[in-house]
Amino acid sequence: MGETAAVAVSELDLALVNALQLRPRASWSELAPLLGVTASTLARRWERLCDTGLAWVYAVPGREFTRSRCTAFVLLRCEPGARSGLIERLSAYTEAATIEVTAPGTADLFLDVLAPDLASLGRFVTETLDRLPGITSIACLFATSLYVEGSRWRLRSLDPAQLSALGNSSSTAADQVRTLDLDTVDRALLDPLVRDGRLSLAELAERTDTSPATVRRRLRRLTDAGVLAFRCDVAAPLAGHPVPVTLLAQTPARDMGAVHRTLAALPECRLVAGVTGPANVLATLWVHDMADIQRRETALCARLPTLTIADRIVGLHTVKRMGHLLDTEGLRTGVQPISPW
Repeated sequence: MGETAAVAVSELDLALVNALQLRPRASWSELAPLLGVTASTLARRWERLCDTGLAWVYAVPGREFTRSRCTAFVLLRCEPGARSGLIERLSAYTEAATIEVTAPGTADLFLDVLAPDLASLGRFVTETLDRLPGITSIACLFATSLYVEGSRWRLRSLDPAQLSALGNSSSTAADQVRTLDLDTVDRALLDPLVRDGRLSLAELAERTDTSPATVRRRLRRLTDAGVLAFRCDVAAPLAGHPVPVTLLAQTPARDMGAVHRTLAALPECRLVAGVTGPANVLATLWVHDMADIQRRETALCARLPTLTIADRIVGLHTVKRMGHLLDTEGLRTGVQPISPW
């Protein structure tokens, strides 16, 4: 991995990734004029970024997921020496969408667990996790609402004119989000897309034994309904090696809206959720360094006087992010697809 990690990244690479964060499935011919190069140059650059594990596009549950299905944040404490073995076993579970190794304290491992319903999520937590040797405690925070998720985070490498031309991909209006009954064709599309969100209509049609026109209609239906969204993600070296910190906080119910809006406006914000438990707000930030944690917390509490930070969970290494496996340098090495639908 040393050679991979040393791959030089250009300003064009950063601009390309930022463009794909806004328009994950845009064609190279659409992006080429905005970035001032040819479509073939962009295709080569993207292939190199993918091959080195620096960036990737994939499908994730859309905004409808939190209304009709279940998300929980699970904090695990482990016996000394048991963490490595647990990581390997946990990574194989499709329910464990994200796994982060954390600084010892509140937890040793921090999981984002996705399931199609409360019963499935309950079985994973109380049966599957309970039976794994080496776990000493389990705390489960159920998400009651999701205000910001990882696809909103940006590299901020494009200029204002380029951003204006690309528009905002966060797209689906709230009144369009609705529950759909997924059929066999819908489900056949989901698995390849969680592996590679830039597969062409022709490739998807071949894999699902349908036509490109059918695939186009199905993708539009799924994204418009908020069932499916696309994300361009980046490895730690491309993002500047940020320090992930998850804040657990408490605020009166009347102030939840203001707290969530303030957190969502922060450039470093990756996730904001309402959760069950003594802390009713969970927020993950990618900050510059350890000192930035205190600075950010001080600024937040000054702006939000009713907000009380109860805990800070520092991430040491993300093992798995929404089904994509990462090495110790944060580079993608493979995929264990999620299937929470």
